[in-house]
Amino acid sequence: QVISPEKTEPTVSPEGIQTELDEEMENDICKVWDMSMDEDVALFLQEFNAPDIFMGVFAKSKCPRLTEICVGILGNMACFQDICMSISKDENLGQVLLQRLCDSDSPTLLETSRLLLTCLSQPEVANVWVERIRENPSVYDCVCFIMSSSTNVELLVKVGEVVDKLFDLDEELMLNWIKNGTCRSVGPSVDDSPEELPDFKIVPCILEAAKQVRSDNPEGLDVYMHILQLLTTVDEGIQAIVQAPDGGKETWSLLYDLVCHELCQPDDPPIIVQEQKTVLASILSVLSAMFASQTEQEYTKMRKSKSCFFYMPLIGSLIRILQYMEGCGKRSVDNSKDSEQQETGRADLNEEDFHLKILKDICCELLSNMLQELTKENTLEGLHQGHLNEQTCSCAFQNLLPLYFASVESFLEVLREADQTLADNLEKRFPSLKVHA
Repeated sequence: QVISPEKTEPTVSPEGIQTELDEEMENDICKVWDMSMDEDVALFLQEFNAPDIFMGVFAKSKCPRLTEICVGILGNMACFQDICMSISKDENLGQVLLQRLCDSDSPTLLETSRLLLTCLSQPEVANVWVERIRENPSVYDCVCFIMSSSTNVELLVKVGEVVDKLFDLDEELMLNWIKNGTCRSVGPSVDDSPEELPDFKIVPCILEAAKQVRSDNPEGLDVYMHILQLLTTVDEGIQAIVQAPDGGKETWSLLYDLVCHELCQPDDPPIIVQEQKTVLASILSVLSAMFASQTEQEYTKMRKSKSCFFYMPLIGSLIRILQYMEGCGKRSVDNSKDSEQQETGRADLNEEDFHLKILKDICCELLSNMLQELTKENTLEGLHQGHLNEQTCSCAFQNLLPLYFASVESFLEVLREADQTLADNLEKRFPSLKVHA
């Protein structure tokens, strides 16, 4: 009724574009939206051919609120497996829904992203959507545009979750998006020629979105850091990061700032490492991949400079993370002695231990690589700044030995030039080093 030209015209703008729903009509449709979370109602809507009705709405409606509600109802319906399969197998509906990603209305984009994430999370239909998205270059265009320009944190988080899921499901699609350089608009333009959009690259778009969500949404930051980590699982992804026009400086700067100034700080309780373990693991994994890259980029020159602005504070932060993990380990042992845990409790604990082990492994690998690069000047500055002392070095050695013996031995030789007494004390605490020397 709302979009039918035969009916009384709804509120229109001077250009004849509908901008608002009648309040009573909006309330009625919103009630249906709320009720569609119930499976029986969702099944009834499907039997009533609601998806086909919504297709007509998408084709004719000029009312953003109406479009948002209809996509939202479909999103609720898709939460149920049989309905999700039905929606996903409808090729026309699938194409129309992907076109909604090019919408200019943030609430509609949010509901569209939620619907896509729901479908991608259903193993039975995930591949259908991955293939459909792979065959629609416009999805890359729209997603990059949202990530690089939106200030709506909720939308950015949901779009990030969609990208994260896509990359996790399909490496080929991720590679295509990494290599994608030229984007064109899918909408109509002057003289029927495609409208040129900025030459989007996936990494700068991810970084821009991460900057928007970092302070308002920790879960969203976790999502975008994991996307970066997924990029580093392929050589093309690492190159996309370190061969950016700025030589990877922007990526390194953001991740460095997060580790050194926001996450796991000196005034935080050690238990904070439990809460931040996944985002820390992603960040350190990307830093490690960048550090290990042999390309001569700006950040590698900066980390070797005498100022160590991007270097010693990071080493200090890595050691602090290891110290906090040791504190968490002792606490979990004490708790286990106090009371017997149920099977589910043990399972949760084991999962936590697993994630902490991953974080520790990544942390140790990066720390060992960085210690090997230290010069006497670097070390002296680290001692002066307080990042290196007997306590922090002991923690580093405790965690790095025996696996990273060569790195520790190399660092100890440099340390001996900078502070002979400290080097001697550490040799006494770790006899294996003295024997080897």
